[in-house]
Amino acid sequence: MSVGAGGTSVEWWRRILPRHHSDPAGGRAVESPEHARAAAPGAAGDPMIGRLLDRRYRIGARVARGGMASVYEATDTRLDRTVAVKVMHPGLGDDNEFAERFVREARAAARLNHPHVVGVYDQGDDTSDGQDTVFLVMEYVPGHTLRDVIRKEAPMPPSRALALLEPVVSALAAAHRAGLIHRDVKPENVLIADEAHGGRIKVADFGLAKAVSADTQHTATGGVLIGTVSYLAPELVIDGRADARADVYAAGVVLYELLTGSKPHEGESPIQVAYRHVHHDVPMPSAVRPDIPDYVDALVARATSRDRGQRPADATVLLHHLHRVEQALREGLDSDPELAADLLPRRAPAYDDDTAQPSDTTPEPFDASALALLTEVDPRDSGLVDDGSPDRTTALERHPAPPTVATAVVPRTAAPATAAMPVGTSPATSTGLAPGRPASGRAPTKVAPVATTARRRSLRGPVALLLALLLVGGIALGAWWFGWERYTTTPGVLGMDEAAAASELEDAGLEAEAGEPAYSENVEAGLVIATDPGPGGKVLDGGTVTLTLSLGLERYDVPALEGQTEDQAQDALAATNLAFGASTGRWSETVPEGQVIRTSPKAGTTLKPGASVDLVLSRGRKPLTIKDWTGKSFDDAQSALEGRRLEVSVAGEEYSDTVAEGDVISQDPTTGTLFRGDTVSFVVSLGPELVEVPRVRAMGVDAATELLEGLGFTVETEEADGYLGLGFVFSSDPGQGEEVPKGSTITLFLI
Repeated sequence: MSVGAGGTSVEWWRRILPRHHSDPAGGRAVESPEHARAAAPGAAGDPMIGRLLDRRYRIGARVARGGMASVYEATDTRLDRTVAVKVMHPGLGDDNEFAERFVREARAAARLNHPHVVGVYDQGDDTSDGQDTVFLVMEYVPGHTLRDVIRKEAPMPPSRALALLEPVVSALAAAHRAGLIHRDVKPENVLIADEAHGGRIKVADFGLAKAVSADTQHTATGGVLIGTVSYLAPELVIDGRADARADVYAAGVVLYELLTGSKPHEGESPIQVAYRHVHHDVPMPSAVRPDIPDYVDALVARATSRDRGQRPADATVLLHHLHRVEQALREGLDSDPELAADLLPRRAPAYDDDTAQPSDTTPEPFDASALALLTEVDPRDSGLVDDGSPDRTTALERHPAPPTVATAVVPRTAAPATAAMPVGTSPATSTGLAPGRPASGRAPTKVAPVATTARRRSLRGPVALLLALLLVGGIALGAWWFGWERYTTTPGVLGMDEAAAASELEDAGLEAEAGEPAYSENVEAGLVIATDPGPGGKVLDGGTVTLTLSLGLERYDVPALEGQTEDQAQDALAATNLAFGASTGRWSETVPEGQVIRTSPKAGTTLKPGASVDLVLSRGRKPLTIKDWTGKSFDDAQSALEGRRLEVSVAGEEYSDTVAEGDVISQDPTTGTLFRGDTVSFVVSLGPELVEVPRVRAMGVDAATELLEGLGFTVETEEADGYLGLGFVFSSDPGQGEEVPKGSTITLFLI
């Protein structure tokens, strides 16, 4: 794998950067192999390299190029950090559709402040070179992708697979709470930072993201389906409708791939893979790896149910199920029938393989015959450009269905039928071909001459015409009644309170019903934020309109987590729709090791859903290393130890001829580690023992010497001035009454 400056995988940028070209027929963006071959980074002569965008971002090497934009490694000169800058190609800024999509990508990603989402820092338009240069500044994350991990490790144990998927689902949950769907979840869009940068898993490329609302729940406008075909939910193929459950389906397919090392549906072309997503369930992973527990199978089945009503409503619910399965794996359960039964879809899929009909609550199934015809058409004519890889983000253009009048589908094996034709109508005309041009694959048909005779005019023709007119009129009247007249247009009641909305609907001959309330960032609590049917929609006379009332701002208080373990705290945060940010360790004398000391923000702080909460965890009591104070000042030792909140005690005081008074003779313990509040004991020196010099004047030298040596002194003698040789002590040094250390030398002066 080639790596750009700083360690970022160039291959990753190639994967996440959409490569598009303009479709002359409709101006739509579709996949282009030619652009893929031209996407080699660092092309020579790139005028962007070296430029200073917005007087801030110094452009470096190009790491990827697509049909819409190129990505460069750059330096933020203001903050002195490395960033990734995505620059729209020159000229595309003049196309409002491209420019709006580019800016929409910036705004969509910037709305997500989550540790597992690649951050967007800035977006701007630089005109320093005389033309508009639209750019997007993103987080620069050195690392590799989940696809690389799948290649190296898959199939992998369920615990490893769920550990890799959990941050991805957490990021999607934050997006869904913010009203965004990703629409292109796949391993190539999951970046894993290298160990030097923390190894954090991040979801990238929210360029296809779109806000979810009652009016914009399609994957694209204008009949274009965008996404990666190996991970497309069935409803995206059928009618192009996307909501959070489409991301859930894609996450379930990724989990299957992590567990088995292969994709659940394969095909020779993207259209065949899409067909299998519609008509075939994702297999149980245990069919490939029998050691996988039944509840892991159930989690995959729940997330990838073809009936989207059976899937988790969004990634937040899926995250909850994933945590339950992780807990079962941590407990070492080989099987948990109760958990498996709870996770498995409650009903059969809305439509079975190829033959079954959809349920009343699911969209019309994909037309298999139309799919078969589509696979026979040149891909350039069908709006699909395929480079052979089902993983590539693909755009499938949804052409309007041809009129069904006078149209029949004839099986290939059916025998040719002879149809009666009016006189004078040739077979070529009846098949829609030009006169004289034979139908494809058939020889020209020779029409035998028909003999005619005069006959009496019949009344059956006019009667048949009259009956046909009456039938057409009846059908038209029925269509008018059943399709229009018995329906009422839903009045607009958005922004009203429940009573006013109900009154407005009653005036229109409709009934109001309160539905499930929802949070809103811009509509006050108690007011209507949506109706079903929506304003202007059709509803039967006297029918019911469901009102969705606002709960106001969705906010959650940081729970009190003190004393809980890190796992318990994370579960508590997930239960309150808050995200776990990071944990740091601190020494604590009161909180046991591994438990929460405090949170940041502190408990009781009100936050938006998905906001990060950091934990401060206890590392236990702080160990204190002590040194040996023997022979050093006791006062200094006491001051130092008490400053570290250790207790100091004096075990005793002793005379010492070698240790000065006030110094430490011994301590207990002498070395090692203690904790705050522990005690260190000392024996303090009183200095040498003092003895009073006795009176020895006029004593004989022998008697004086015996007395002094008996008191522990050393005796020396000298002759005094005027020595007479009598042998008596005239004086001593030190003299009588002085206190001197035991063992000192006493000098006797003899006369």
